[in-house]
Amino acid sequence: MQLHFTKDVLPDSVSTDFQNLNKLNEQQFPRLIEILFQLLLEPKETERFMQQLTGFAGEHGMSAGPLRNLMKSILLVPQGALKKNLTAEQIKEDLVTLVTVGTSEIQKVGNIFLQLKLVVRRGNSTENVYMELTLPQFYNFLHEMERAKASMECFS
Repeated sequence: MQLHFTKDVLPDSVSTDFQNLNKLNEQQFPRLIEILFQLLLEPKETERFMQQLTGFAGEHGMSAGPLRNLMKSILLVPQGALKKNLTAEQIKEDLVTLVTVGTSEIQKVGNIFLQLKLVVRRGNSTENVYMELTLPQFYNFLHEMERAKASMECFS
């Protein structure tokens, strides 16, 4: 898998890690993110970070190893972004892509997902917008786009 903006190619394990991230409940997720942000604010405190991760894993019946791998995967996007001086919006797009991939892969087997890249013109510039839709969502989107096109043609 390749990220849109950093162009970094991510290992297959990242997809699995984001699937595991999606399995956290509404109490676990904020606590894990809090631990991560503490590391980002105090990068020299790796010992404390590892202790907190091990404690978190123990409290929630998880293995510390996969949890460490999950944190490494989460940090891949900002790490690549720092190297390439990306904007916050570009970083968000890459993270959304990862979460979408993780989410779509845990859906029932047999669902078809289409990934679309729309080029939107805003003034003198263009912007890429990425979407992932199920087949029924795609057909609804296509129908709405055809209606919009017909409406626009009435004005010409």
